[in-house]
Amino acid sequence: MSKALTIFDTTLRDGTQGEGISLSAEDKLKIAKKLDQLGVHYIEGGIPGSNSKDIEFFDRVKELHLNAKITAFGSTRRKNSLAEHDANLQRLIDSGAQAASLVGKSWDFHVHTALQTTLEENLAMIYDSIAYLKQHGLEVMFDAEHFFDGYKNNPEYALAVMRKAEEAGADWLVMCDTNGGTMPHEVSDIVTVLGGQIAGTARLGIHTHNDCELAVANSLSAVRAGAEMIQGTMNGYGERCGNANLCSIIPNLQLKLGYHVLEEKQIEQLTNTARYVSEIANVHMPVNQPYVGTAAFAHKGGIHVSAILRDSRTYEHIVPETVGNHQRVLVSELAGQSNILSKAQKMGIEFDPEKESTKEVISRIKDLEHQGYQFEGADASLELMLREANGELKKLFTFESFKMLVEKSAGKPVVSEAFVKLNIDGNSMYTAAEGNGPVNALDNALRKALISYYPGLKDIHLSDYKVRVLDDKEATASKVRVLIESSNMENSWSTVGVSGNVIEASWEALVDSFQYALLGQDKREDYEEIQSVERGLVNH
Repeated sequence: MSKALTIFDTTLRDGTQGEGISLSAEDKLKIAKKLDQLGVHYIEGGIPGSNSKDIEFFDRVKELHLNAKITAFGSTRRKNSLAEHDANLQRLIDSGAQAASLVGKSWDFHVHTALQTTLEENLAMIYDSIAYLKQHGLEVMFDAEHFFDGYKNNPEYALAVMRKAEEAGADWLVMCDTNGGTMPHEVSDIVTVLGGQIAGTARLGIHTHNDCELAVANSLSAVRAGAEMIQGTMNGYGERCGNANLCSIIPNLQLKLGYHVLEEKQIEQLTNTARYVSEIANVHMPVNQPYVGTAAFAHKGGIHVSAILRDSRTYEHIVPETVGNHQRVLVSELAGQSNILSKAQKMGIEFDPEKESTKEVISRIKDLEHQGYQFEGADASLELMLREANGELKKLFTFESFKMLVEKSAGKPVVSEAFVKLNIDGNSMYTAAEGNGPVNALDNALRKALISYYPGLKDIHLSDYKVRVLDDKEATASKVRVLIESSNMENSWSTVGVSGNVIEASWEALVDSFQYALLGQDKREDYEEIQSVERGLVNH
């Protein structure tokens, strides 16, 4: 039976120290619930009493009845004082948390410089604080701050700190690479030494930072040397360069090294959890993030795609669905026939590889990419093109013209108005609409023209809009690429437009977006009609 390990998630505390990350109490509660569903064993919620958000979190998290142990973070008592008089320790007890993560100094340099006290007093601070929390029934993780730097500078003292914490009753001795500068072989050697010094019931944990981009590697090294608890954050959020990324650590430990970390059904939630946390934190998730990124199992080169269609093991180190991700085939100027066939198959389009139309589509895609189009992030535009090439696309409206009016008067806000003329089922539609900027005005005018014919459009909204200058040498005359992401209650899709005029590029992407939405609507209506007929046959 594989050895079981413990995952300690500190996204809600250490993760929020990352630049640009701010979570409300409601955000933290949502993430805690999601982390619990993933199956992490400990969730560090924050510092009780330090701010109103953390106070609210610890008050409300009890109502969620989570399986994970909620942990409160604090530090050892103040120097030359008593633990029972320390407000910080009292807040840990009053928080209602089941466990406390207590940080203390293990580097003699920090004891002298930061705490400005003696080495003996620091040991007393550690012992008194842990013992006091244990007296009040808390499970205690002692986070030995700067442990690896401390060991390298004064190994005797760093080990003495850990022995004192164990003597006080600490359940976990967590070695922190706080500055993130330790190498994997150093971590392995030092953890091995510490393991030989611990004689009681305390177990070892690891907490690493990513300043040398080694946080994941250092965590794995620590585990192989004897650590049983791994602390980290979702997506590696954290101060400076971030913390150890649990989205990589968990599958590496379980799928590569054979440890038991999560249940099989839980690890399938990893990608969904990573992206959920990213959305709540409002932080863009790198597409090439291992295991959970959208490009983690994306293939672009024609030779690669041809191979994975035969056997995905040729260019994928695991089955993507194991971690809740999926394989993607990208279509670009590097695409071959295999890319087109694979993409079409996933879209439910039957493409005959022997037809001339397949070669024509590949040629057209390459030509458009040369002009600046990019279909890797615009699957909806690509699907429309493929369906059109296969004779499956019904033009649901015909564009005739649009006009824009943008007016700015002194002391007044800018007014944007769009006028759109379309032909729908032989009827000419002419609409006008205002908006918050020209693109929003176009969106509103186009929607206004179509919604009486296609009421399902009322549920669709533009969720993201990106503009990329393609050749900055041309300055304001440069071509631009516009990517639009649209959403409804069921899913989201992306479309692309390119032009020397940003309004025209935006219009092209908008038209594709609505055309795709209506295509999907047709599919749903067809399906409902088939189901209705089948029900009628059964009833008769």
